[in-house]
Amino acid sequence: MSETILLILALALVIDRVVGDPDWLWARVPHPVVFFGKAIGFFDARLNREDLEDGARKFRGVVMILLLLGISAWFGHLLHRLFTVFGPLGFLLEAVVVAVFLAQKSLADHVRRVAGGLRQGGLEGGRAAVSMVVGRDPKTLDEPAVCRAAIESLAENFSDGVVAPAFWYAIAGLPGLLAYKMLNTADSMIGHKSPKYLHFGWASARLDDLANLPAARLSILLISAGALIHRGVSAAKDALTVALRDHGLHRSPNSGWPEAAMAGALDLQLAGPRIYGGVKVSEPMINGPGRAVATSEDIDAGIAVFYGACTVMAGFVLAIAMI
Repeated sequence: MSETILLILALALVIDRVVGDPDWLWARVPHPVVFFGKAIGFFDARLNREDLEDGARKFRGVVMILLLLGISAWFGHLLHRLFTVFGPLGFLLEAVVVAVFLAQKSLADHVRRVAGGLRQGGLEGGRAAVSMVVGRDPKTLDEPAVCRAAIESLAENFSDGVVAPAFWYAIAGLPGLLAYKMLNTADSMIGHKSPKYLHFGWASARLDDLANLPAARLSILLISAGALIHRGVSAAKDALTVALRDHGLHRSPNSGWPEAAMAGALDLQLAGPRIYGGVKVSEPMINGPGRAVATSEDIDAGIAVFYGACTVMAGFVLAIAMI
């Protein structure tokens, strides 16, 4: 965690906050994550054969993810070496690359569209917008459930879309960042418990849980700080209290931390029973004493807390770099 790395990260956070993921750019140039997905799909098609026994599929999944992580880290090392040749320009270029793998503005924009969809198009408008950010069946959601889904996605993706990539870049530079993004992409593609991926994606899912563990815990401190800025001392305390008390109610070992913190910050019930692909997932409500009915105004409040948390993180990174 060098001073240069932290200064680059601080600049990258500013770039991502201002620019985000411009549609005009990614409509013309493939996003780097697309190449990660193609690499995972390539190995999946060749190694994950249905005629193999479960142990063989698990072994192949382990080999695949370790190989892809090694290639990603190696490529990150090469990029960093290349950027150092260009001096101050290389500093800026690396900051731009790091910003590409962060998701502050793009996440907030997607979630804000859910509130806009509800206000302009009613329930159907909200369902259409929320279908772009969550995997659950939007037709099963009423208006409060649409709002809860948007807020849950905001909190969960703050951890693995902002805090985690920033953390791994701070710890291990571009090799750490690219390896993390490869792992996170693999988890989203093959880390679920379907018959096809239960064994082949086992290593990707477990390693992703491990890689996201530090960021999930850090995220509750940042969400609490964001709540302090925008909602006051009581909301900040509630964010920490609910996160420490209710994080284990979520089926994910990591997602429960930021979701519970956001639930406390907004005084809302989150999570609970929901439907994915026609299958009901029964979970208790996080922050059961909180308000049961979420509204589009709560989405706005969640985005304010989210941006407050992002600001605190950027300020903290810069402060540590300047010490």
